[in-house]
Amino acid sequence: MHESHNIEWKQKWKDEYLEWICCFANAQGGKLYIGFDDDGNVVGVQNAHKLLEDLPNKIRDAMGIVVGINLIKDHGKEYIEIDVPQYPIGISCKGVYYYRSGSTKQVLSGPALETFLLQKRGVTWDNLPLPAFTIDDIDENTLRRFKELALKKGRIEPELLDESNKVLMEKLHLLNNGYLTNAAMLLFAKDPERWQLGAYTKIGFFETNADLLYQDEVRGSLIEQVDKIIKLLVSCKMKLHN
Repeated sequence: MHESHNIEWKQKWKDEYLEWICCFANAQGGKLYIGFDDDGNVVGVQNAHKLLEDLPNKIRDAMGIVVGINLIKDHGKEYIEIDVPQYPIGISCKGVYYYRSGSTKQVLSGPALETFLLQKRGVTWDNLPLPAFTIDDIDENTLRRFKELALKKGRIEPELLDESNKVLMEKLHLLNNGYLTNAAMLLFAKDPERWQLGAYTKIGFFETNADLLYQDEVRGSLIEQVDKIIKLLVSCKMKLHN
């Protein structure tokens, strides 16, 4: 047995290992063994039976979950196996969310935590409703450009072009519980950064890993950004070749 993304060895129990259990619960599950040295050899634990009594309470109090805790004997030595299942919801350890990445323990915070919790709920950020963004905030020029492109590529029924903006948004699955979604905002807002900071594209051209020859920022709706990025890349290519 070797350490891996879902197996961890520890010689003796420390309460800080509750964080590792949280990692496994939030990732693909895993097993934490108490009584192994760093080379994977069984060294045993002296207080195995006390751990069998204490660990379920410690884990429940810190995370509110139940895991499998088993006492195993090997050549006269006892060790503890803590078998952690993968949980379908986000689990915190004393209010902090941990995640197993490879063989490391990661603390989730900020956007990473938000994305993790949304995924656990089966929700993606782009499909979340954005009540502050309304039909009146849709940029008509951007919407017109979208219709032209969609019609040209055969991606939209011609009769939809005469529908109201609200009906069109509904047909495009850009409404959630009656509200426009983040995706609708990114696609059709004149200035998406009004609702979402960082909603722009940064482009850089590096001659080497350290030498930045050119950089620029492209702003506007996603539809506008695509056109601008292509033009910018073509222009940069021509300048660099001349």
